[in-house]
Amino acid sequence: MRSFPTSTSPKFPYFLTVFFLFLSTSNSQNFLRRGSSLSVEDDSDILISPDKTFSCGFYGMGQNAYWFSIWFTNSKDRTVVWMANRDRPANGRGSRVSLRRDGAMVLADVDGSIIWETNTSTNARRAELLDTGNLVIKGPGGKILWQSFNFPTDTLLPKQFFTKNTKLIARLHRESFASGYFSFFFDNDNVLRLIYDGPDISSIYWPNPEFDVFQNGRTNYNSSRIAVYDEMGHFISSDQFQFVASDMGSLRIKRRLTMDYDGNLRLYSLNNDTGLWMVSWEALSQLCHVHGICGRNGICVNTPEPKCSCPPGYEITEPGNWNKGCKPSFNETLSQSQQVKFVQLPHVEYWGFDLNYSPSISMDSCMTLCLEDYRCKAFSYRVTEKRLCFTKSVLFNGYQSPSFPANIFLKLPVSVDASELATLTGTDLVCQSAESETIIGPPSMYNINNKKMRWVYLYSFASAIGFIELLFVASGWWFLFRKQGVPNLVEDGYHVILSRFRRFTYAELKKATRNFKEELGRGGSGAVYKGILTDERVVAVKRLENMYQGEDVFWAEMSTIGKINHMNLVRMWGFCSEGKHRLLVYEHMENQSLDKHLFSPKFLEWKDRFGVALGTAKGLAYLHHECLEWVIHCDVKPGNILLDSEFEPKIADFGLAKLSQRGGNSSDFSRIRGTKGYMAPEWATNLPITAKVDVYSYGVVILEIVKGIPVSNWVIEGGEEHESELTRFVKVVKRKIHRGEDSWIEEIVDPRLNGQFSRNQAARIVEIGISCVEEDRNKRPTMDSVVQALLECQDEPKNQFSDSQ
Repeated sequence: MRSFPTSTSPKFPYFLTVFFLFLSTSNSQNFLRRGSSLSVEDDSDILISPDKTFSCGFYGMGQNAYWFSIWFTNSKDRTVVWMANRDRPANGRGSRVSLRRDGAMVLADVDGSIIWETNTSTNARRAELLDTGNLVIKGPGGKILWQSFNFPTDTLLPKQFFTKNTKLIARLHRESFASGYFSFFFDNDNVLRLIYDGPDISSIYWPNPEFDVFQNGRTNYNSSRIAVYDEMGHFISSDQFQFVASDMGSLRIKRRLTMDYDGNLRLYSLNNDTGLWMVSWEALSQLCHVHGICGRNGICVNTPEPKCSCPPGYEITEPGNWNKGCKPSFNETLSQSQQVKFVQLPHVEYWGFDLNYSPSISMDSCMTLCLEDYRCKAFSYRVTEKRLCFTKSVLFNGYQSPSFPANIFLKLPVSVDASELATLTGTDLVCQSAESETIIGPPSMYNINNKKMRWVYLYSFASAIGFIELLFVASGWWFLFRKQGVPNLVEDGYHVILSRFRRFTYAELKKATRNFKEELGRGGSGAVYKGILTDERVVAVKRLENMYQGEDVFWAEMSTIGKINHMNLVRMWGFCSEGKHRLLVYEHMENQSLDKHLFSPKFLEWKDRFGVALGTAKGLAYLHHECLEWVIHCDVKPGNILLDSEFEPKIADFGLAKLSQRGGNSSDFSRIRGTKGYMAPEWATNLPITAKVDVYSYGVVILEIVKGIPVSNWVIEGGEEHESELTRFVKVVKRKIHRGEDSWIEEIVDPRLNGQFSRNQAARIVEIGISCVEEDRNKRPTMDSVVQALLECQDEPKNQFSDSQ
């Protein structure tokens, strides 16, 4: 690569010096021709993307370690997004990367040994750094033969596809680029997951491993593994997982999705003024849910920042390195004759490695199981209706949380003094190794030879001139280079997957709905119209009424809806916020709403009715317990439960509900929401509104599913509303059950079914429904417990169907 002199003779006019420097910045290359190379010893040997966002070259850390890398040019710490040789740094003298005559791009160390190379052929013409941050090797006609986007390290950039063949692997620790133990990947069932894959164990910790795929709002009923996000911060995946950045809305913000060394997956946004990064989304709000973060036997404690601690009788294995966890201060193999004791650790869990799972036993029996098994290191006992006992063979993935409804009882020799360790106190999470001692830190610009020093000054001066130039040519750069970042096929695929969520203009939606001609339904928040987009997708367009929120408030609502994703929630494909117009674009549901099938001649078969009850419960459980925000729907009714082509239920209008942060005040509703007959009693009694209002409404809905007619109506007597149909129905059912009438369920199930229903399933739904509509909300179940109750009777054999079949 050419360079210009750093000094001039007195006869050399000053304006010519400036002119040459001007040319040097305007001609800064983003490509490397075949036969050329970049040297580790020359700081000028770098490629810079046309828009100056990314740089590519040798990145140094410490005294003599260099990596062939791509980094953000304008971030304060030159944040690296890709490395060719992350696990084998090159020497600071003599190393170089070349695009050889045979077409291969090769990184060679000072002794000539090959550290890294591509498998490209003799057709390769040049290596080029694109505005997207993608380093590509091109052949004849600009065909891409190799690209760094196919081999990510720990970071995914906008428009970079994430597939079954790619994986994000975290750094080992803050001061090391080496591959660590945490990964983001597509699992064998096509679901995105985070895993701790350490020296001792492998353990998936996100999404919540205690729930199945569908309870986590994902699906494995797909034959593809692909995910991508755009410049605005909207991420979408083939397993139905999606999220949006908290600052979504600006194309000017530079973003990166990084698998961090602490085990969390985070989306970062760059502040152009400070060069610093801001977290705009993260997979886990509680870092202690990351498995393996405190090593073997260690316990993660939120105080509120996560700290690692050793339990009683244990001590840190290697001070300052929690990857190694804690070691016992006693002989870990306890003999049968040795006296032991159990030390209680309140609200502590060690996830996994269960020797036994024993429901409905006493704590003494659980303790005996652990005592009699030499492999048992501790037992967990959970006081619920079933009194659950888990004996543990290994103590990994430990964490303490005040909300965890169980305790760990640690098995220790009597000789161990644990009196002063009743409270867990930890130290900051420092995940480093002894290797970090060789890392001094980012190189100082003064700790370099004179040749490099001259280039530091040269670039400082040239950058100032180049900045002025950039103002004049920015528009030209945009038109010349904005389409070079992605090859045509990849770009087409990108637009296909990202077109599911976008900002529409009012004119587009007016045309799609033929001036809002075909109305599908109308609710309290506005009317819904059928529309057909330019790509021929059929959509439902909700025209919001009485929406006075400003642009920023509406953006916030869209951000919230974008974070919420579940197979039993209606998916939003886009929105319009233009002047006074506020519209939402949803997927179109072929079979419309539940009320049109329950309360009309088009009645549902029993299999579909049970599926609606279960699916709706799953959707509400996700809103109440699993999504990033705690969402109360506030208007659960058959009209807001839509059915797709397979009669799978999807809850609508959840994005318009009141949102409360977990642990915050959820009672500050400005007006009563909901529909008469489905509204919980607390709406009228000024009690704080909680998720139990949705539980009540759900109870009304599933009783109507069984009965086939509305029970939400009010009976008129003497010209006044006297008593609800629901109250009468519940009284009648309770009376029949109390009398022990065997045929009570047949008498209340929709007669249109002609006995074609599961008696056990119908009875269970009625029991759940009655418990959900208890006037005392404390007696109502939670939605996750409702899901579990329905799952227990999901697969009924045919011989359990009603005898009147």
